[in-house]
Amino acid sequence: MTKKILLFTLICAGLAACQTLPTASEYLTRGDGFVKDGKIPQAIKAYNKALAMNPDLTAVYASRGAAYFFSGDYARAQEDFLTVVEKNPYQADGYTALGSALAARGDYQNAIKMFDISIRLNPRKPETFFSRAGVFLMLKEYDKAIADYTSVILLAPAADVYNARGAAYLQKGEQEKAQKDFITARNGAMPDKLNDYRMID
Repeated sequence: MTKKILLFTLICAGLAACQTLPTASEYLTRGDGFVKDGKIPQAIKAYNKALAMNPDLTAVYASRGAAYFFSGDYARAQEDFLTVVEKNPYQADGYTALGSALAARGDYQNAIKMFDISIRLNPRKPETFFSRAGVFLMLKEYDKAIADYTSVILLAPAADVYNARGAAYLQKGEQEKAQKDFITARNGAMPDKLNDYRMID
């Protein structure tokens, strides 16, 4: 009986030793789950563990940057998104995210430059046009904002885009065009929002 208990204990210990420790990818997945649940501090801790295991995993910088961004830590978000584009200079979404962080910090001119790069890399991404249009609107460059909102409407019409373009028309004093966009936004024939915005796909 004692031999059976000892043998069972050794088998259990061996099985426990065979279990793998979480990988960087598993910490990334955990972090993404925490973000979906609104648990940003836990997400950042999971991302930090992933990066400690594999500092070359670009997706972790992207996800951690998004977590920082949505928690209002735009400086850290900017650092992570800069790392993303340095590691992968062909990732259009990385430039959009970096532009968004720069804009949130008030660096509008550099934000526009990042959005421009993103659009050159992927001219069919409506979120980038929408982000750049928002910056143009803040800079009171209404014609450029309207052009970008129109690009979004051609790619993925949504009520919030028509409302934004209507607001730009209103700022220009073009009441009739503004009202037409506001009415179109209310007709219910399209989604309310462009999408559930993710920093980097």
